[in-house]
Amino acid sequence: MISTKEQDVDSKQKDRKVIKCVVWDLDNTLWHGVLLEDEQVSLRENIVNLIHTLDNRGMLQSIASKNESATAIDKLKEFGLNEYFLYPQINWNSKASSIKEIATSLNIGLDAIAFIDDQLFELEEVKFTLPEILCINADEIGNILDMLVMNPRFITEDSSLRRLMYIRDIERLNAEKKFVGTADEFLATLNMHFTISTAKEDDLQRAEELTLRTNQLNTTGYTYSYDELNHFRQSENYKLLIASLEDKYGSYGKIGLALMKFQADIWTIKLLLMSCRVMSRGVGTIMMNHVMSLAQKNNVHLLAEFIPNDRNRMMYISYKFAGFKEIGKKDNLVIFENDLSRIQNVPSYVNFQVID
Repeated sequence: MISTKEQDVDSKQKDRKVIKCVVWDLDNTLWHGVLLEDEQVSLRENIVNLIHTLDNRGMLQSIASKNESATAIDKLKEFGLNEYFLYPQINWNSKASSIKEIATSLNIGLDAIAFIDDQLFELEEVKFTLPEILCINADEIGNILDMLVMNPRFITEDSSLRRLMYIRDIERLNAEKKFVGTADEFLATLNMHFTISTAKEDDLQRAEELTLRTNQLNTTGYTYSYDELNHFRQSENYKLLIASLEDKYGSYGKIGLALMKFQADIWTIKLLLMSCRVMSRGVGTIMMNHVMSLAQKNNVHLLAEFIPNDRNRMMYISYKFAGFKEIGKKDNLVIFENDLSRIQNVPSYVNFQVID
């Protein structure tokens, strides 16, 4: 079976850095002056446009500032900018520890963060402690919008609404903390609707974005361009599925992708991924089990490719729990097979819909 599989791992793994969050210092970075010395600080030139542009491009933003929190937050509100910064860390801790806290809260990798500060000492401390971080001197702020890592190829509906989606996630988290009952009982209160559909041309920009941005819940790390995905979409030898999720708080957007290759009586899952934002929603295996059901109905053998890295072990575990067994390995590419004897039902707290 392994010999029939297309060995294209190297050609599909593209090393393209994606910045997901820009973390700002405040004093002499976001604004001119030191707030605790003079409350009449003034915003840096063009900073409002810069923040708005990054937000529209789907970049999250936060703050790591050594300052008095209440005073700084009040100043941000005065400037009309407070709503743009998620999980701001305004305290007297090291900038490195503040950035780690932001990454944990947003559930993103450190290598997806850019940090902007005017102090060389702070930049060097972060660079030494967290070498994955992209450190930018405040003197270079004028060039940020032209940096390749700050320019996603497409600005999708999901990317332009990303900050609002994270704000809804914070509301969900707060509600969960206050809820008295089991995890499943809380999930049932969300009234979740999970939809899987065959990808249309309108979905491809978001599909490309998902392959570039999703690292943790990703079985291979393959990245595909719009044109490649469009080829798969139109080919009889492939099937491209995309998943979306919404609940009573609003839409999570397009959050999952699956690519299968068809060969005679064998289907191979080339890629299966799910946005980390839905990790705690109990929906991570719905798409996997849907693919298994399709394979069972079509009476085919189901294989799956998996490439381990330092982030996606959860997907390896998910495959194993779903009954996939290793049948081969080439370099770091693992081949799984599933006999389709055990397919899990969709959780009772999820309304599930399939659209062809």
